[in-house]
Amino acid sequence: MLRVVFMGTPDFAVPCLNAIVNAGHEVAAVVTQPDRPKGRGKKMCPSPIKQAALDYNLTVLQPGKIKDPAFLQELRLLSPDVIVVVAYGQILPKNMLDLPRLGCINVHASLLPRYRGAAPIHWAIINGDQTTGVTTMYMDVGMDTGDMILKKEIPIGPEDTTGILHDKLMIAGADLLLDTLALAEAGQAPRTSQDHAAATYAPLLTREVERIDWTLSAQEIHNRIRGLCPWPGAYCFHKEKSLKLCKSRVATVTSLAGTNKHPGRIHALTSDGVIVEAGVGAVELLELQPECRQRMNARDCANGYCLLIDETLI
Repeated sequence: MLRVVFMGTPDFAVPCLNAIVNAGHEVAAVVTQPDRPKGRGKKMCPSPIKQAALDYNLTVLQPGKIKDPAFLQELRLLSPDVIVVVAYGQILPKNMLDLPRLGCINVHASLLPRYRGAAPIHWAIINGDQTTGVTTMYMDVGMDTGDMILKKEIPIGPEDTTGILHDKLMIAGADLLLDTLALAEAGQAPRTSQDHAAATYAPLLTREVERIDWTLSAQEIHNRIRGLCPWPGAYCFHKEKSLKLCKSRVATVTSLAGTNKHPGRIHALTSDGVIVEAGVGAVELLELQPECRQRMNARDCANGYCLLIDETLI
């Protein structure tokens, strides 16, 4: 069994920590981000990984700055065989990467070198990919550039959202991590260099990315809506108020099958929702969330907030 320091923060990392503990590895410490204020009351809340670690009575470290010399010394005294990093949220310096005898191993939610960066799950769906996966790798000083150990491919369903795919990948990642640690412990973990020329990137999401461009095709708009669901959410504006687009599908409207002159125009109201013209084709909006309101059925939203045929969403 290995002596492990685990570094992670969000829900995605919890199955990996669970797997390490349940496999019998010794967890010397769990490192996570400091508690953050949440909600209207700004109550300080622990990260999901901190809560999981406390449930196991594990030692929790929460450095404000990862490069703090005192924290590095604390890690050094723990003498880990390996540091496992899963969505920790900060880049590790070289002197930390060099500390454990088996290196630092990362679980990344894509098939590297595709989608290096902070939002690989979102971008795989936004771009309409049909497959993605998880990769374990030896970390280096670059952003997701280290030598790969193992990969596991996962199909993306045509109606998968980022939330659905996130849950698939976090389970697959935990399984792949256990296989990786077993190989590392036996001295048999492979090292495969990434093809850096083939690398693509998954940058942080911005408000510009989240706002729907109605001149895109219906399929592209649908992909963006599900790729931004449930967080942070795609949006547009109706009568100068923001409208979050929570669920959609590509509409089958023969008269709108080609290129349209009025992208964003409300074409029809159906029993299920609201049909909106796209640059090519049409999108049926099924669930919406008006500004400062709860998520609701799109037809109910249309009735309650006066979304009218021939109005334009921008």
